[in-house]
Formats: sequence, structure tokens, C-alpha cells
Amino acid sequence: MGILSSHFKKLDWNLIISVVLIVFFGLGAIYSTCIAKEDFSNLTKQIVFFVIGFVLMLLISLFDYRILKNNSYLILILYFVCLLLLAGLHFFAPDIRGTRGWYKIGGFSLDPIEPTKIILLILLAKYFSMRHVEMYKFKHIIFSGIYILFPTLLIFIKPDLGGVMVLVLMWMGVLIISGIKLRHSIVLFLIFALLASFSWLFLLKDYQKDRVISFVSPYDPLGGSWSQNQTKIAIGSGMIFGQGLGNGSQVQYGFLPEPHTDFIFSVIAEEWGIVGVIVLFLLYLNVVWRILKITTDYQSNFTRIFSAGFAIILICQFIINIGMNIGILPVVGIYLPFVSYGGSGLMANFISLGIVQSIKSRK
Repeated sequence: MGILSSHFKKLDWNLIISVVLIVFFGLGAIYSTCIAKEDFSNLTKQIVFFVIGFVLMLLISLFDYRILKNNSYLILILYFVCLLLLAGLHFFAPDIRGTRGWYKIGGFSLDPIEPTKIILLILLAKYFSMRHVEMYKFKHIIFSGIYILFPTLLIFIKPDLGGVMVLVLMWMGVLIISGIKLRHSIVLFLIFALLASFSWLFLLKDYQKDRVISFVSPYDPLGGSWSQNQTKIAIGSGMIFGQGLGNGSQVQYGFLPEPHTDFIFSVIAEEWGIVGVIVLFLLYLNVVWRILKITTDYQSNFTRIFSAGFAIILICQFIINIGMNIGILPVVGIYLPFVSYGGSGLMANFISLGIVQSIKSRK
């Protein structure tokens, strides 16, 4: 007990408390959506996911993160397991609205993209920490890109454009942290521009194009623009103090699409107002700051890259989700970390936090 007590005292409780408060924002919003549907199963499941995720975080913090850093075979095995899980979606996952995104296990679902993010981040952290002084060589960018390429292709053909965006942005962020040269950045930008053009012309499905077109030119208020129009109404109606928990008209009357996942921020804005939004933003800011603080407090390149990479994932998903809700970005199906309903994402983020806490407790 003495060892456990000493360990837990070393954890970053400022970070943990901030995350827990963010989760409570999500539980409140999910509760409101359950009132509208008169079905509280989502709330019950999310509480279970939260408890399991929190316990996993504490347990993982007990293990030495250097096991991951020093065991290349373990990382590669986990990487190939993730590839198999992603590939298996096309054969074993149910088809839901034209996409095969989750394995159904009883009353629960598993999204393999979430563990893939963690494993890829660990893999990239190890790869670049071993080659930090050789980042002037373009071949390391190519080799690291190959690791990203295979899961990205499997996710793209699900299809899941949002998942692809997060993985690519994470990779680019890690490259920048690792010291990529400016001319290499320009080359990558040109390559991505060409790939984006090719994808638009030959790969994207019609409904994915419609989302982008309706964002750029909201010509159809009852079609492709419906979702974002309703979210704007919800956010605007919240005003300063909100309409109150369970009293949001857009939520309770069913006008807000996917209020428990993609557009949960609109639920919070409508019911808790700008005051609630500001508090949520400050909590996220503190979480990111506490994670990034590790990158300056620790000398190991592995810990710096992993911590900064996890912060990049949270920042990207936060910005994209908020952008979807307020209408400055197209709808690409990105959830709000620690807030949106979903066990895979919530537990994966808590597992990543567990690794961060393992790093923190072994300074």
C-alpha cells in the first residue's frame, strides 16, 4: 500500500481532475439527449466506459512506459494486430448507413481506429527518438509515412475521412516536433495537395463530396446543410447562461442531428450557454498544457514526442469537432475527446493518459 500511495502522489492530479470534469460535461449532455429519447442506455454505457477507462489509466500508470520504448517487437506486433482489425472491418463489421466502422460485441461496439492511434503514436515516438539527429534525411519521412500509409488506406476505404485526417495530422505534427526541414515540409504539402485532388476526382463518395460542397456553398437548407444549420441555431439559442440542463429546445425536439456524438458541443452550448463553453475551453486548455509540460520537463525524445503527439491528437479533434459545430469546417465525423458518447474513444484516450502518467511518475 505504501508503494501505491507513493506512486499515486506522483501523478498529475491537476490533469486528472480537469479530464474528469470534461467527462462530466459529456455525461450531462448525454443525459439531456437521453431525456429527449426517453432511453438512458447511452448514459449508463458511458458511465461504465468512464469507470473502466479511469481504472485503466491508473493501472497503466503503474507500468514502466520504457517497456514500450525498448521493445520494438511488441510495438510491431501491436501495429500488425491493428492492421488486421482494420482490415477485418470489411468482412466482419455490420454495414451501418453504408459504412463498416465498428465491431459489434453484444450491446457494445469496438472502433479499431482508436487503439490504432495509440500504437501509431508509440511507434512514431520510438522511430523518431532513435533518429532525432538524422531528421535532415528525407528517407526517414518516407519510412515513417509508410507506417501511416497502411492504416490510413484501410480507414479511408471504410470510409472514414475524419479518421484519416486525424492520423495524417498527427503524423505531420510529430514530424514538425522531430525537426523536419522546411523544404521537406513544402514537398509534403505539394504531395498532399496532389493526393487531395486525386481523391476528390476519383475516390471520395458522393455523400462525402456533398458534405464539403454544402459547407462551401450551403445551397440546400433541408439537405446537406441541414445539420450545421441546426447546430448554429442550438449554439446561438444558448446565449450567456444557456437554457438549462435538459431544456435545450433543439435537443429535446429532435432537431439536432447526432447530439450525443458529432454535435454534442452544440448541446452543451445550448443548455449551458457561453459560460459553460468558456469553462469547457479552459479545462481543455489546461489538459493540453499539462500534457505539453512533460515535453519540456523530460529529456527523453521518446517522452517528448509521445506526449506532444497525444496533445496534437486532442487539439486536432477538438478544433475539427468545434469547427464542424459552428460551421467553419465540413462535417467529417470527428468526436469531441472525453465528451462525445463512445467507449472506444474514451477508453483509448484514458489509456494514452495512463502512459502520460507513467512518464510523469518516473521523472
